[in-house]
Amino acid sequence: MQSVYLNPLTDFGFKKLFGEEPHKDLLISFLNTLLPERHQIAELQYTKNEYQGISPTDRKAIFDLNCISSTGERFIVELQKVKQMFFKDRSIYYSTFAVQEQAQRGDWNYKLEAVYTIGILDFIMDDEQHEVIYHAQLKDQLNRLFYDKLNFIYLVLPRFNKTAEQLVTLQDKWLYVFKHLPELDSIPQTLHEEVFHRTFALAQLAQFTPEERKAYEDSIKYYRDLKNSYDTAHQEGWVEGLEAGEQIGMEKGRAAGEQQAIIKMVQGMHANGLDLKTIAAVTGLTETEIDVLLNTTI
Repeated sequence: MQSVYLNPLTDFGFKKLFGEEPHKDLLISFLNTLLPERHQIAELQYTKNEYQGISPTDRKAIFDLNCISSTGERFIVELQKVKQMFFKDRSIYYSTFAVQEQAQRGDWNYKLEAVYTIGILDFIMDDEQHEVIYHAQLKDQLNRLFYDKLNFIYLVLPRFNKTAEQLVTLQDKWLYVFKHLPELDSIPQTLHEEVFHRTFALAQLAQFTPEERKAYEDSIKYYRDLKNSYDTAHQEGWVEGLEAGEQIGMEKGRAAGEQQAIIKMVQGMHANGLDLKTIAAVTGLTETEIDVLLNTTI
């Protein structure tokens, strides 16, 4: 059956709903369900993605929005479709740019506004954890909060299993929309609120121009291809091999353990017909790095 509404986990869908100035109240509504009272957003402005996606392959697996609230808090909102290698390292790395850009010329006392990295994940982040929402901050050796202005919030969509009838909080309702919007043919009774009426109206495929429809079809095709490649990697054990390699690396010499797992995964993907661009999107490696690994003997 043909979808009535767009998939918000595609680049086009995410930007259509949350990345355009006339509809930024939708993004504000969503973000406020994740933020503490002191950082609730009344108004925000979008900022340029100048520091996101240094690697071209980042842009294939990740789509992000950057914005700043009227009180100065920075928000990096990422839609991540598949798990890349060193996923947490990448999140930490990019969050530092939102810190550095707060530097002021002249006599500055180093006071910083809070930075939030908010990741919408279409994959399981940690198999040993079971939370739908993770909130990570810097803590000391006694598990006491050391610094509260650097925050990482991850929404693990595959772990959200509530039905439409079970939705109570605004947060649950947004999670449901992210996970189920393209499967619906009308607005569920529990979502009859102004913010969701506007969301569903924007998401209707029937009102797209031919150009928008073409852009969306390209986006949904890439999303499906990427997900299929990642699912194949899981079925063949390549992703698990990489994670095992990372664990071996931590225990017996990080570089050697990780490198062997990466080589095995890349060569396995290629042997099963995946092209370099797809392997790059799944792994986070550049095509040049992949080419080298394909010619490496384990």
